[in-house]
Amino acid sequence: MPLKIIGAGFGRTGTTSLYMALNQLGFPCYHMFELAQNKANRSHLDFWHKVANTPAGTQHDWETVFANYTAAVDNPACCVWRELLEANPDAKVILSLHPRGADAWYESTVETIYFTESMWQFKVLKIATPLGRKLGDMLTKLVWRRSHQGTMADRAKAIAYYQQHIERVKSAVPGDRLLVFSAGQGWGPLCRFLGVPLPEGAFPEANDRAFFKKNIAAMATAAYGILALAALVAGAVLYGAARLAAL
Repeated sequence: MPLKIIGAGFGRTGTTSLYMALNQLGFPCYHMFELAQNKANRSHLDFWHKVANTPAGTQHDWETVFANYTAAVDNPACCVWRELLEANPDAKVILSLHPRGADAWYESTVETIYFTESMWQFKVLKIATPLGRKLGDMLTKLVWRRSHQGTMADRAKAIAYYQQHIERVKSAVPGDRLLVFSAGQGWGPLCRFLGVPLPEGAFPEANDRAFFKKNIAAMATAAYGILALAALVAGAVLYGAARLAAL
């Protein structure tokens, strides 16, 4: 089915709350969680890895990953928002912004999802495991190089690029099809934009930093385990070599 809603906002701009809200409003939504945690989507990493290794602007068979969704926000979908808009010309675009501004967005990103570039433990997994290699390659090329243009290592450049991204989206999408949105605004602007009734209850408030910290800790443990195993194997090889030399 065609996408009705395309999220152009970077990851860590309230995209998890937006993902939950769109699902609640009846728009099945694609998010990094659908790639990383939905067992029915195990083949999706291969698709996104292919996207990451083709030039920007390339069209793909988007139904491969979006067949069961009418909305897409967060990485990796937001990295190809232009391509998705070209493939779904009637879709509306939501540009999510961090409720507390660009500086808070940068800090949130560095403290959570940027671990795939900044932590040596993840680099161990990229070297030692096929899944780590494919996921790491996809994230490096598609998210950090293409979407963020390699700016994340420099705070000032990353924040400047965040601001430039806002203006690029505004200039590319007609005003009647674009909602610039912060989760702190609640249901009102989102429901008016989508033409749906206001639901009961508060707007979803996702507190997912604990989730990322838990997963980062698990990744670090796995990396230490791999290093310990490598040291054990190396020690066994050296011991065997020494025994042979003594004969």
